[in-house]
Amino acid sequence: MFDGKSILVTGGTGSFGRKFVDTLLNRFNPARVVVYSRDELKQYEMEHDLKDSRMRFFIGDVRDKERLIVAMKGVDLVVHAAALKQVPAAEYNPMECIKTNILGGQNVIEASIQCEVSKVIALSTDKAANPINLYGATKLAADKLFVAGNNLAGARGTRFAVVRYGNVTGSRGSVLELFARLKASGKRIYPVTDKRMTRFWITLDQGVDFVLRSFSLMQGGEIFVPKIPSVKIADIVTAIDPHGEVEFVGIRPGEKLHEVMCPEESSRDTIAFNDYFVITPSIKFFDSQIEYRQSLDGEKGALVDDGFEYSSETNDTFLTPEQIRESSHLVL
Repeated sequence: MFDGKSILVTGGTGSFGRKFVDTLLNRFNPARVVVYSRDELKQYEMEHDLKDSRMRFFIGDVRDKERLIVAMKGVDLVVHAAALKQVPAAEYNPMECIKTNILGGQNVIEASIQCEVSKVIALSTDKAANPINLYGATKLAADKLFVAGNNLAGARGTRFAVVRYGNVTGSRGSVLELFARLKASGKRIYPVTDKRMTRFWITLDQGVDFVLRSFSLMQGGEIFVPKIPSVKIADIVTAIDPHGEVEFVGIRPGEKLHEVMCPEESSRDTIAFNDYFVITPSIKFFDSQIEYRQSLDGEKGALVDDGFEYSSETNDTFLTPEQIRESSHLVL
């Protein structure tokens, strides 16, 4: 799937982008891997660390469609990971979040179609399901754009899909990183917004593997959701510092107690497979009939029950503090 191909990653110097690029170069033999981002220092550091002749680096912003078109020439596959992701920052800077996450997403779609890219996967978030904050609302809008992009591309054009998952263990700005930094500084009091708060939990390696797998599964228009465990935020404190003290500080602007990845309202469009869900398009594509219940790897899925919701609060699997510690050993 990836051998001999040219792959471009927007936001390629972020936590996901770096791990994704490193995995591509180690597992496969791509013709080239293009990192597209606006941070020249991180690009310099990445180039110095990886030292691989298959790497290419483009300084650019997803807000700049013309630059995207230049970067995508000859590209086969695109992973769109660039986004403004901090919930409070989005609340205070709403238009900047809209420009990057929505308008930037549309630029990626149009550039991909113009450059005849074969497949595009856009990264989403659990906050895009039933959003209450601006970040989640912009990612929901972006999800809709990428699904509808299949209609823009036509029957033999670029195929678009979305991968949605929860908090990534140890990624920049994550609660785990915050708590680990507090512990390293000698502080023993950890701020938690609410003792009831839960989140979905996925490691960076698992996230990368799921995106790689989704390229081989996608037919166009799907939102792929992995089946992953949940955690209680207070248990993360116990995992990092069993003798630490929790200080409950209250909900931040735009924050939820629990997250959802498959909303109840989408249950009529949600298909369950062995270890993931697919939310199928609510719109109909004019030029193709796709049987989403038959996976490209041969697995047959089943429509979930009406009213089904995949929530971090009611998830079947919760990690214990010991399991959180084990899954996060590279960070702690």
